[in-house]
Amino acid sequence: MSNPTMIFTDVDYEAQGKQVDWLYLPHSVTRSAYGAISIPITVIRNGAGPTVFLMAGNHGDEYEGQIVLAKLIRELEPEHVRGRLIILPASNLPAAMAGTRVSPLDQGNLNRAFPGDPHGTPTWAIAHYIDSVLYPMADYHHDLHSGGSSLRYVPFCSMRKSGDPALDERSMAALKAFDAPLSLVWACNPENRLAGAAAARRGLVSLGGEFGGGGDVNIDSLAMLERGVRNFLRFTGVVPAGASAPAPRGTRFIEVSSRDHYVYATEAGLLEPAVPLGAEVQKGQLAGQIHFVDNPARAPVPCHFRRAGMVVSQRFFGRVERGDCVAHLATDC
Repeated sequence: MSNPTMIFTDVDYEAQGKQVDWLYLPHSVTRSAYGAISIPITVIRNGAGPTVFLMAGNHGDEYEGQIVLAKLIRELEPEHVRGRLIILPASNLPAAMAGTRVSPLDQGNLNRAFPGDPHGTPTWAIAHYIDSVLYPMADYHHDLHSGGSSLRYVPFCSMRKSGDPALDERSMAALKAFDAPLSLVWACNPENRLAGAAAARRGLVSLGGEFGGGGDVNIDSLAMLERGVRNFLRFTGVVPAGASAPAPRGTRFIEVSSRDHYVYATEAGLLEPAVPLGAEVQKGQLAGQIHFVDNPARAPVPCHFRRAGMVVSQRFFGRVERGDCVAHLATDC
């Protein structure tokens, strides 16, 4: 690498067996002059086969994925695997430990930091390691998200169109194999700083998804995610398909293809939603209205949907600022 990472580790990615260890990112502060941020990583390898890279904790307040990957680390042994499985359950560890979307060390949003910078602040250094060290090893990738503390989602698995038809076809096959009740295609990709976008640039078959929200842990979402991740691992071949593989349940395919799918607050105040999460709405329908408790005689300001579709996400926090996303839609593919 012409611009090598600052992260070091005792993990041997080529070794057979199971390694549960840490990535160490040098972080010199007053209380620890030669300190390091210790990011947990697990590598399970057994013979020849594909390499699958699973990550969660990209945003620290999104918990379902962190729990599912922690459980996999404890449950899977080398005899369960053919090939190599790399698991990063708390990718942005400082954010995960603080329960915040962004890192308390540098206010960095890992999912807006790719391809990263090896000499940048911690979040950008982590992104660089993922992009320049872990992605080149992998054939498949899954970045597990949920809505975090500020958003609620109808749970779904997703893939992101890359512009490469052959790669998109393979990612769509993986999405079908995950077999979530709802599967979303991100056809509008204005953000090239995302982990999934970076994975696509590396040629990986990559999935994402929003598996909850509101900063809690939803039991149903957790069960769906556990089932789906194991389906994905069987699809890749890194976990052999056995007699216990569940029968497919079928999925509804939806997409987000433009900025018109999003509704934004135009004023600061208290948001009153007008429709429930999961509702089917029409263009021009009321999404919510913003109230002004400091000036209660002022009429509320309405926010309207700019197209028809299904409400897959809503703001969880009641207070909004101008520019906050109030809701977003998806439409059938």
